[in-house]
Amino acid sequence: MTTKKKSAVDRDVLIGMYKQMCLFRRFEERVGLAYTKQKFSGFCHLHIGQEGLAVGVQSALRDSDYMISGYRSHTQAIGKGIAPGAVMAELFGKVDGCCRGKGGSMHMFSNEHNFLGGHGIVGGQAPLAVGVGFAIRYRNQDNVIVCYMGDAATNQGQVFEVMNMAATWDLPVLFIVENNRYGMGTDITRTTSVDHLWKRALAFDMGHSDVDGMNVLTVHEHVTELVEKMRKDKKPHLLEALTYRYRGHSVSDPGTYRAKEEVEDYQKNRDPILGLGRQLVDKKWATEEELKAWDNEAKEKAKEAEAFADASPQPALEELWDHVLVP
Repeated sequence: MTTKKKSAVDRDVLIGMYKQMCLFRRFEERVGLAYTKQKFSGFCHLHIGQEGLAVGVQSALRDSDYMISGYRSHTQAIGKGIAPGAVMAELFGKVDGCCRGKGGSMHMFSNEHNFLGGHGIVGGQAPLAVGVGFAIRYRNQDNVIVCYMGDAATNQGQVFEVMNMAATWDLPVLFIVENNRYGMGTDITRTTSVDHLWKRALAFDMGHSDVDGMNVLTVHEHVTELVEKMRKDKKPHLLEALTYRYRGHSVSDPGTYRAKEEVEDYQKNRDPILGLGRQLVDKKWATEEELKAWDNEAKEKAKEAEAFADASPQPALEELWDHVLVP
């Protein structure tokens, strides 16, 4: 299980984490607003509230490490190196999107940055992640692959099958369960018999732990320790990250299945951005004015990303048949 130790993270790293979380929050807020303006349509799942996990994990990785995710992956894609403008343009279905506008919200992808999706099928990313883990082992690399999935994905049969494979073959796959407590409008306790999702790993004698996903520094320290070990022993690990989404499951979900007071409690008392901001001020590493200025910078970057997407052209009609058949 997770152990606490004194942080060795310096001021510049913490400030970088704060700025990144602000960018993620403001980007997703702008995405939600763009959806209401009908700038794009279809499914859209926002990551607001879960920024501490995305930033904490990414800060522990190398550029050469791989990442794969589900459908709530806009900010994870940005963290892995895809430009915010390219992510927004992908949402808008424009040619300057990371998939030339053909993937949309649920299918962000970048071979250049080793971000392998964005997948709309619940749990569908897990078999692909294990395949990448096998490739890492086969090529004798010391990279890892992070496989994000939601809490409900742990009920999928394919997830169990490939966890067994990863454990049997010693593959460096870090399965991260983003347990935000609710699936598609249903409390996880109503659909899962175990009280902690990390217990899924016990069936495969797999390494397992949990972490406070609302605390970016705790995530950073814990994941750093995990991946350093995985680079050496090539064994998989199941990490349950306890986090919380402030918005509905998707933009069309009003979230009426949970109390308003519950959401407000997380926003006021457990918010990852506010929490790190207080730490920076307490350490005298930043002032309230600086925190506000960094947040304003994030708002401006999100605004620029939307302007970039607005200006990007639609794909040409001739592209309709591209990437459909392999010649």
